[in-house]
Amino acid sequence: MTYVALLETDLDKSPFAQFGRWFDEAKASQPHMPESMTVSTCVNNVVSSRVCLLKDFDERGFVFYTNYSSRKGQQISENPRVALCFYWPSLDRQVRIEGVAVKTTEEESDVYFATRPRGSQLGAWASNQSAVVYGRADLDQRFHELEANYKDRTVPRPPHWGGYRVIPVEIEFWQGRADRLHDRFVYRLREPKDWVIERLSP
Repeated sequence: MTYVALLETDLDKSPFAQFGRWFDEAKASQPHMPESMTVSTCVNNVVSSRVCLLKDFDERGFVFYTNYSSRKGQQISENPRVALCFYWPSLDRQVRIEGVAVKTTEEESDVYFATRPRGSQLGAWASNQSAVVYGRADLDQRFHELEANYKDRTVPRPPHWGGYRVIPVEIEFWQGRADRLHDRFVYRLREPKDWVIERLSP
């Protein structure tokens, strides 16, 4: 692998613009799911992690969608402090984000839900995410019942399904380098829209 230096002069003053630049390069370099990210939650000092998909981002934060009744949804309701982690091996890059998760508006959730494949829309109704299911047959039966019920009709968004926007307070950009002397820069939010950039030791 050819290692590329990351200098502070390379960084945009906005962490969102910097993320957008790296995200575009990740999509060009590894087109298979560059939007995948690890979402970590913590309740009662117990950390849980799972892979979710980034669906949108701007200066308000980073958005993903899920079942609000799922384990992560319940944990976020108890402790909204979460961490996100992207890793793009084709570029030897990682981005870590720490912040607070808040629900997107119902209108935002409706708009995104309408873009999902119909099977995924039905699946959001059929699956009681994270709950024990006693057999695949039960899940399949529930799906087929919903499929018949909504035949030739629009599938509405379930009230228990929607988005979270992670509002960051810290974003770290990591660029792999030879001899494990990696380049690391962290943006820390001091006040609204006021980010300080610091180099971290690898």
